[in-house]
Amino acid sequence: MPHPSHFQLAARLLGDILTGTLPADAQMDRCFRAHREMGVRDRGFVAETVYACLREMRVLEYLTAKPKPSTFDLVAAHLVTQGYSGRALEELGYRGDARGLAERVRGLDRASLPFAVRANLPDWLAERLRAQFGDDETLALADALNRPAPLDLRTNSLKAERNEVRARLAQEGHPTEPTPYSPIGLRRAERASLFNTQSFKDGLFEVQDEGSQLLSYLLEPKRHEMVVDFCAGAGGKTLHLGALMANTGTAYAFDVSSRRLEKLTPRLRRAGLGNVRAVAIAHERDDRVQRLRGKIDRVLVDAPCSGTGTLRRNPDIKWRNIDLAALVEAQTRILDEAAKLVKPGGRLVYATCSLLQEENDDVVAAFLGGHGDFHIVPIGEILARRHIPLEMPGDALRLLPHRHHTDGFYAVALERS
Repeated sequence: MPHPSHFQLAARLLGDILTGTLPADAQMDRCFRAHREMGVRDRGFVAETVYACLREMRVLEYLTAKPKPSTFDLVAAHLVTQGYSGRALEELGYRGDARGLAERVRGLDRASLPFAVRANLPDWLAERLRAQFGDDETLALADALNRPAPLDLRTNSLKAERNEVRARLAQEGHPTEPTPYSPIGLRRAERASLFNTQSFKDGLFEVQDEGSQLLSYLLEPKRHEMVVDFCAGAGGKTLHLGALMANTGTAYAFDVSSRRLEKLTPRLRRAGLGNVRAVAIAHERDDRVQRLRGKIDRVLVDAPCSGTGTLRRNPDIKWRNIDLAALVEAQTRILDEAAKLVKPGGRLVYATCSLLQEENDDVVAAFLGGHGDFHIVPIGEILARRHIPLEMPGDALRLLPHRHHTDGFYAVALERS
């Protein structure tokens, strides 16, 4: 049984995440830096408890039978669902009705819960997903979103073949399996920190979801081309694009956050890439962007979005205020500006890690309505050329956790006439 102080810490950390502005993982890192005396097992208990509460919060709130349960109530409810007795909760210092809580857990009939509670989603998101997918598929999707994600790796094709990296990791005590779709992906069912492995230090892989890996293949970059990753962040997809170009040509990494781009420098060095230029921009109309108008062969726009496709990794997103209208406005604006970079005959890939039609199909439809010189390239043709064994009807890539075991992604390839 955990120490009472760790029960208290988990509840306080959960509160900090729900009321603060930092992402859950950043808030957790800050917490553990302040409690360096904690062992690995104790940190594991706190982290797993907090993430479980974030995933299951609607059901846990229901179990507390309180209109505004405290984070101590939520943690206690989670522990009871994991087999802790009312007496055990009392020994941990829980001051609520521990026995009554245990009885409610034992009598819970999930099938009778309100839809959004059963799905562990906020009402606004549950209703949007129901409208898109229907009840049964939304529940299946929600169930997948509320489970921890595996650990996906993208091997560095400049340095080693996938099987070689797999063998090296196995020798270091980290067995993996090939991902089903990405030809250079590896998957580890159990999460573990691999950053201290020699394979990582040698630049043989990066941590990247399999769905994210597929986005770069949709761009189909060629040697000696000019490519732009318009919303590069820390550059995970830029690294992949640079490798697909065989370290030739130029891959520009644009982002409005210089702090995020700074993280790309050591990754480039480790990967052995010399064809990437990181450029911090003030906004999508920055002069450094405008100078490249009509000159770029391929542009990737992995647009800022609600992140609803990444809830397996970032369950705290569900409980944050999301201004969907502002996101759609930004996506539309960024896509319009990024399209100006594409030369005739060039390609633009618009992608999000959102599940919502407003951020995906609606943005693309509005763009095509105002840009008659762009047309959609059937996604199945690209996947076939890249030998990716994924049947995808329609014009867009639509990856869903319950179907494809990736994060949720949307992407469409557009070419300029």
